[in-house]
Amino acid sequence: MAKADGSDVMNKLVEKKDKPKTLVDWINAMKPEIERALPKHIDADRIARIAITTIRTNKDLQSCEPMSFVAALMQASQLGLEPNTPLGEAYIIPYKDKGIPSARFEMGYKGLLSLAHRTGEYQTIYAMEVYANDEFDYAYGLEPYLTHKPAEEPEGEPVRYYAVYHLKNGGREFRVWSRKKVEQHADKYSMAFKRGWTSPWKTDFDSMAKKTVLKDLLKYAPKSIEFSRALSMDETIKHEVAEDMSEVPADYIEIDSADFNVMDEPEPGPDQSNEMPSEQVTLG
Repeated sequence: MAKADGSDVMNKLVEKKDKPKTLVDWINAMKPEIERALPKHIDADRIARIAITTIRTNKDLQSCEPMSFVAALMQASQLGLEPNTPLGEAYIIPYKDKGIPSARFEMGYKGLLSLAHRTGEYQTIYAMEVYANDEFDYAYGLEPYLTHKPAEEPEGEPVRYYAVYHLKNGGREFRVWSRKKVEQHADKYSMAFKRGWTSPWKTDFDSMAKKTVLKDLLKYAPKSIEFSRALSMDETIKHEVAEDMSEVPADYIEIDSADFNVMDEPEPGPDQSNEMPSEQVTLG
């Protein structure tokens, strides 16, 4: 995974008399550093265009402290995830950090799947919603199993969410959360959810629920150091670009976002996940 090394550049820009004045100026000035952070298959010009479109369509992001926005963009770039697109890989969301309008990096469900697949360790990994009229049964313990046969015509809202992985070496595991447990988690960690503001929790609850359960499952999964660092970047606000992202604690998984005052968050694209086939799937 590429390293972000833009702090010196940003410091020099801050010291200049003709330093960037707008977020667009900052993005253009930092484009060489963004390009260095990106994997080879992603174009820096595309990321810059996405970032500029994002701030031009979200007035709250326009007022964010520039360092925090560029840091969030660098986080997405380093992970090779496109922020604020219909892909739903990642988001740059406006928050207030101790009263300062700041940008927060947040990974999406698709982004989390992408990072897991890149490790090369997983034969299968996905999350799924369960409806009341689905055939669904599971058990933990010495002989765990999970069986799910989705109904042809789902009724109502999902009542459960689960995440599973099957490693290439044969190991497998799953986690099941009720909808109520997901809502309690969102109420604790998302001020936007608690107050009913526009956020991915409001516009795409199922995708956020699947990400939450999958993230919980991955706490106990075999992970490379790089994958652990990637997880540690989720739901963070930074006011500088780290010279070496290895400084991020590998065991840090999630912060309590209730400390932040959430402003208007961008609407994510539709969840286009097709990771699970429609026929019966059994683990055990």
